[in-house]
Amino acid sequence: MSKLRKLSRVAVALGGLLIFVGSIMIAISALAFYDVTNAAIDSKQGKLFMWVLLIISLLNLASGILLLHRRR
Repeated sequence: MSKLRKLSRVAVALGGLLIFVGSIMIAISALAFYDVTNAAIDSKQGKLFMWVLLIISLLNLASGILLLHRRR
């Protein structure tokens, strides 16, 4: 198997995982925002939560660039 094909499989797997985790985190934050759950997010946890969402988004962007590179 070529190196590029392995790289694209890794990018697909990473992208799928990051989309899944990001969706769960956004759903949790929406539930906490609308007081559907008893989970309270204070300012310190909110900053950490936003940093984690940013990192997940950047990793997802990187996997998308890898997939774009595969198609060319």
